[in-house]
Amino acid sequence: MQYRRLGKTELSVSTVGLGTWQFAGVWGKQFDQREVNRLFSRAAELGINLVDTAECYGLDHLSEQFIGNAVAGQREKWIIATKFGHNSANKLGDENCQPEQVLLQLEASLDALQTDYIDVYQMHSASNDLFDNDELWTMLDKQVQAGKVRFLGNSIGRPNNKFQPKRSLEFGISVIQTIYNLVKTQAEETVFPFAQEQDLGVIARVPLASGFLSGKYQPGHEFDSHDVRSWRPQAGLDKEINAALVALEQKPADLEPAVWANAWCLRQARVAAVIPGLKSLGQLELNALSSDISL
Repeated sequence: MQYRRLGKTELSVSTVGLGTWQFAGVWGKQFDQREVNRLFSRAAELGINLVDTAECYGLDHLSEQFIGNAVAGQREKWIIATKFGHNSANKLGDENCQPEQVLLQLEASLDALQTDYIDVYQMHSASNDLFDNDELWTMLDKQVQAGKVRFLGNSIGRPNNKFQPKRSLEFGISVIQTIYNLVKTQAEETVFPFAQEQDLGVIARVPLASGFLSGKYQPGHEFDSHDVRSWRPQAGLDKEINAALVALEQKPADLEPAVWANAWCLRQARVAAVIPGLKSLGQLELNALSSDISL
């Protein structure tokens, strides 16, 4: 496993981390604590130390609860990044991003994760209007001073958003998370220049393009109703699957698609880590191989 500096945080993160939206049970598979424990145990053996989650991944902080139980007794070995402000289930809408609500979410996340601090606390796919709130970031800075948060981050909704990355320094943001993969490369022109300028740590999410860069899917594939991909129009799915298949034509013959897709993201020096999702130990081990591939 290789490690990179996460921007100005100076945290040394594994170049392959764990994306954990799947623990919410919305990617066609339900998880239990025993399986999550096995995944974390193997991830630690592989040298992975970065895990990314969110308070809205499952009801009642389900993903965070799984993680809290899995890392209990070894919290110091993990760099935990979680998020706030994107929970549609509580029907609070924009109120999710107001200082009072965010503080409640922070306390609930700390409780679910069974920890006294969160390494990277990220705003989650917020509009520019909700992001541009000095009171919110002032409150969050106070949480940094209190030791409940080590560093502030922003997981932007779309990689074509220049407004939020540009203002990171103004709001004390040290880490930016963005969509980046072989199919969606916009971040190279929109996010990375600001990250370079402000020394922001970059976490690349959906490096496998929602699994389509695994090469397992063909246009017309029908996803299970419990799979988040089934919520998207078929035409949009087919377009992205086709784009992924075209991209995979560039793949070296000796590399598995997922390994190559992750490594392709990591060829970009500005990217500190990728956070692919996974459903099995096999997928975890395959993702981890990407760290040692030089493209």
